[in-house]
Amino acid sequence: MTENRVDPPTAGGERELLQGFLDFHRGTLLWKVSGLTGEQLVQRSVDPSSLSLIGLIRHLSEVEKYWFHRALAQLPAPPKYWTAEHPDGDFDLADAARAEHDLAEFREIVKASGEIAAGHTLDDTFLRPGHEGEYSVRYLYIHMIEEYARHNGHADLLRERIDGLTGE
Repeated sequence: MTENRVDPPTAGGERELLQGFLDFHRGTLLWKVSGLTGEQLVQRSVDPSSLSLIGLIRHLSEVEKYWFHRALAQLPAPPKYWTAEHPDGDFDLADAARAEHDLAEFREIVKASGEIAAGHTLDDTFLRPGHEGEYSVRYLYIHMIEEYARHNGHADLLRERIDGLTGE
């Protein structure tokens, strides 16, 4: 696997640690998908699941857009893959021919999410569309770390099934 990934800091301020762990998990996902063909990226794990590596990339693109762009920044960021007709479109409609495009789009979304987050303190709050109560940026970081950590476990199993490569 060739994607660069930086270990999170082991000491520092709260923001530095949270950002470091989020970046580490984002990098881990990119590491898990690196060096694979479009066909390998859309390969499903086990029937009837539609889980695939590119599906995880697409899913986390939507999660990034929802939390950072739509909820925190209050930007119009409608779902691209999730629809009433295809609630699991991020996984079900993955296309090997679009895998590189999906990866590039993920990187752009993550970059924009970082720019949005940089303009907020951990104590800043926002309203989540369709939900009651305030959410803090601190909560957002913790939630995103959890989201990536869970899905990186899936990615590790998927990658091992594809070519036998494993890693933390």
